[in-house]
Amino acid sequence: MTRSRKSQISLEATPYYHCVSRCVRRAFLCGVDALTQISYEHRRHWVEDRLLWLGEIFAIDICAYAVMSNHVHVVLHINVLQSRQWSAEDVVMRWHRLYKSAALSHRFLKGDAFSPAEQQAFEVLVAQWRETLTSISRFMAALNEGIARRANAVNITGHPP
Repeated sequence: MTRSRKSQISLEATPYYHCVSRCVRRAFLCGVDALTQISYEHRRHWVEDRLLWLGEIFAIDICAYAVMSNHVHVVLHINVLQSRQWSAEDVVMRWHRLYKSAALSHRFLKGDAFSPAEQQAFEVLVAQWRETLTSISRFMAALNEGIARRANAVNITGHPP
C-alpha cells in the first residue's frame, strides 16, 4: 500500500530525499517517442530551468537530478535552517514568485500599518508559507504543474508559450 509523502518524511531521520515523478499514459517527457517519432527533447531544458528556479524559491536544495524520457529523479535536501533565517519579507517575496497572494501580503510590502488582528493574521500566513516553502510535496507539485501546463499549451496551440 502506498503512503503519502508527508507520512514518509522525517527530518529527524534525514533531510535528504530521492523523489521520482513519472509521466502518465505512456506520455513522453523528453527524447524521441519511438511510437510516434515525435521529438520532445526541448522539454529537458524546461525541466532543468524549472528545477533551478524552484530551488531559488523553496528552502530545498537540489543535490542531483536526472531527466529521463518519461520521468525525473531528484535528490533534495530540506533546508529548514535556511527557512528559519528568512525575514517575513523574504517569505512573502518568495511566495509571490509562485502564487497569487493575500491582500495582507501586498499591504505589508507597501508598508501599510496593520491592526493587531491583521498583524496576527499576517504572522500566521507567513508561518504557513514558510512551512510550505520547505515541503517536498509542494516543491514536486510546483515542478510538475509548471511542466504540464507548458506541455499542454504546446499540444493545444502547436507552439511553445
